[in-house]
Amino acid sequence: MGWVTPLGRDIDGAWKRLVRGDCAIGPVRRFDAETFATNFAAQCDDFELEDALASADLAKRHQAASLNGRFALASASSAWRDAGLDNAGVDPRRVGVYLGAGEGPPQFADFVRSHVLAWDEDSRSVSGEAFARTAMEHLDAIGELEQEPQAVVTHVADLVGARGPSLNCLTACAASTQSVGEAFEIIKRGDAEVMLAGGSHSMIHPLGMTGFIRLTAMSTRRDEPERASRPFDRTRDGFVMGEGAGVVILEDLEHALARGARIHAELRGYGSTADAYRITDIHPEGQGAQLAMLKALVQAGIDPKSPSEDGRPPVHYISAHGTGTPENDGIETKAVKGVFGGQASRIPFSSVKSMMGHLIQAAGTVELITCVKAIQTGMVPPTINLREPDPECDLDYVPNEARDLRDAGGVDVCLSNGFGFGGQNDAVCVQRYSE
Repeated sequence: MGWVTPLGRDIDGAWKRLVRGDCAIGPVRRFDAETFATNFAAQCDDFELEDALASADLAKRHQAASLNGRFALASASSAWRDAGLDNAGVDPRRVGVYLGAGEGPPQFADFVRSHVLAWDEDSRSVSGEAFARTAMEHLDAIGELEQEPQAVVTHVADLVGARGPSLNCLTACAASTQSVGEAFEIIKRGDAEVMLAGGSHSMIHPLGMTGFIRLTAMSTRRDEPERASRPFDRTRDGFVMGEGAGVVILEDLEHALARGARIHAELRGYGSTADAYRITDIHPEGQGAQLAMLKALVQAGIDPKSPSEDGRPPVHYISAHGTGTPENDGIETKAVKGVFGGQASRIPFSSVKSMMGHLIQAAGTVELITCVKAIQTGMVPPTINLREPDPECDLDYVPNEARDLRDAGGVDVCLSNGFGFGGQNDAVCVQRYSE
């Protein structure tokens, strides 16, 4: 596993901060956002690609990568080393990459400058010919190419020499949950033995922030940004933008055992659905979300409405999509109740977006890694800033303080949810590996 998050890029270090309830949200520093309705975000400060890759030569080879690409390269490099694959002699033709990488940050100032300089006052319009001329002068060709989402996949494949299946999905906030699930399916059907799966994104730039502000999707609590992300709270008013990347190495079990790999956990089930409802709204009963969770659980062989043999609930932790928007949190709560019935109230169900913001296309894999850490440590991260309960959000959201479940049997089975704007729903089920 590897990640770059607003709470750090060391897996154990960032995990400790999550369990502690630390918040990474503060004023935007990447550009002047003072006039924006939302002028705060969770940023990956002090990130240098040179510190993350194995050599200066590798960093130089990928120096043109966008910020998204750099986050992904750092996460993939960490995951590759963590999996012990540096000198494992794996067949590169059996190694693939499936990412949910978003578009790279635009060259905003130069793009705007090119339009302004191409403005024709007499016709009151932008001259196409003049724009082409000024854009050629002011925009960097490689920088434009690096905005394409597939560029991130190219960098990651080149980093490890992967010559197997290579794909990228753009399904908004569900993307990296979907990338993990689809990589899982690729291995199951025998098209690869090792897959790098995950996502990378940063929308902390003027266009990205403006788009969500105009959608009224982000919190506008400018006076207390560290308390702005408050999933499931009655006073929630929107999500907070984050950025980063997460990559996991998925491997065929027989292949992993043959090379003596350290196994963190076992991926058991994946579900993917579409709401087919509205591009701007979730289905009000969460029908698509319910079906995605149910598919993942059925594939994992879990009956969601019955306790396990030891009397515990069938799932021990749910990593919520939990954005902090009024619509999402209430509907996700309904969906979880619809899937788990009477067991729903017994399952800890928290949102780490309260601490590190919403990493958009990278969110799903980062949150899957938190599930694996919960399995390894027996600790469940909290939903911070949950001070005023919402009557419509009445499940166990682990408010404000992490929960130690070691004396209660630990954490063996987790479900990670990722729901995307436009109606994409994905869920993956992961559990403790036992020989």
